[in-house]
Amino acid sequence: MNFMSFLKSLDDLLFEVMSWLVFYPLTLWRALTQPLVMMRYADTELKDAPERQYSDVLSPPLFLLLTLLISHLVELAVVGDSPLIASKHGLAAMITDDTSLIALRLVAFATFPLTMAVRMVRAKRQKLERETLKLPFYSQCYAAGPLALMFSVVTTLGQCVPAGVRLIGGLLALGAVAWFLVLETLWFHRLLKCGWWRAVGNAARAYAEGWVVLVVVGAAMG
Repeated sequence: MNFMSFLKSLDDLLFEVMSWLVFYPLTLWRALTQPLVMMRYADTELKDAPERQYSDVLSPPLFLLLTLLISHLVELAVVGDSPLIASKHGLAAMITDDTSLIALRLVAFATFPLTMAVRMVRAKRQKLERETLKLPFYSQCYAAGPLALMFSVVTTLGQCVPAGVRLIGGLLALGAVAWFLVLETLWFHRLLKCGWWRAVGNAARAYAEGWVVLVVVGAAMG
């Protein structure tokens, strides 16, 4: 790579990173106020040419990653390092810095998009493969972003406020779960064109499967 090519790559990288300052708030606002629209938008964008995808918002996985990164930076500013970094029990010994902690949280919150996507593929009786899984997974990342943000706020509040005020955090967590399950029920109902009980069952089952994965990983982390 010659020097001019390097400068061009640097220009593109700088513009891409700085554009996040504009498109992240827009994506977050739309994911919070119009989640089903954004999930439908993710479905249509993957059908476009790669260079034309997500031209006015962040891509779903990047949106989820930046949400966790910003939440972690706020946590660092308010309460300092997570106790998990200092822990040496089980697999937690692998979490040695902020980068590995963010990677762990990314995998944790991406578990729900994965289990929801797998349930959708199964419910449609499609063959489970990368192509059939990618579209619902990307769609679900727009739903997981606000959920991750809400839980990060609850976690931060739980570490820095008096015990009596933590009840508010618990209510916020319950509200986040209720919002997520209602959204998933609407998603299954719309895409499967099924009854409400079947939609509720699929959403609850996929959510429970996600928690089973997290509990297993959490037990291994000590």
